[in-house]
Amino acid sequence: MKKTTLNDIFVILFIPVIFSIFGFIPFLYAFYKNFNTYHPYIMSFIKFAILATYGEIAAYRISNKRYPDKSFGILPKMMVWGILGIFIKAAFVIFSKGAIALLVSINKDFPANILATKGISLLKIFGSFTVSLTMNLIFAPVMMLTHKITDLYINKAGGTFKGIFQTKFKFTELLTNVDWKNFGGFVLCKTIPFFWIPAHTITFLLVESYQILFAALLSVALGLFLAYKPVKK
Repeated sequence: MKKTTLNDIFVILFIPVIFSIFGFIPFLYAFYKNFNTYHPYIMSFIKFAILATYGEIAAYRISNKRYPDKSFGILPKMMVWGILGIFIKAAFVIFSKGAIALLVSINKDFPANILATKGISLLKIFGSFTVSLTMNLIFAPVMMLTHKITDLYINKAGGTFKGIFQTKFKFTELLTNVDWKNFGGFVLCKTIPFFWIPAHTITFLLVESYQILFAALLSVALGLFLAYKPVKK
């Protein structure tokens, strides 16, 4: 395992601390809540563009003991994560309604508004787990593969928008370059059951206005976790 330095700690905490300030300053919280209510997809774009990209930068910094250079493609990555954030928000809406409807179709007595109830109960945890399970088994693999392919394309284009528009896009070539052993064995078979399903179970127990923010922060947490993952020879 790599040793944690003061610079690493600063990198880890900087953005999460900045975002957490919104929860403690009344007028900032009111602005966030209002904007999130009326423009949820724009807010989702912003959250993932900043936080998920930040997670990749922080993980790179911790793993390599230096910040990424131009070829890393920070701005293209922000654009990709922002767009993925919109689809993630849509998935939250679809699966939070659909998974509960599935439970109701199995048992007519299951409360359809369980996720909106206050407090924590076994039924609410079960409902949240069902949402997380279905979303991570159906939507997450496609989203993760899409992110991997766009990452490969950004890298191939030299990390610039100019390179992206000038580089010929061969989808089959990008698929060939995917590390399928790592993607299938680690990303799908380990991070989904042991990280994302439990983490998103917690996500759907939260108030709706904080779900996407928490999900974006989870992407930071996973990136940092992967940065400290032991590397085997």
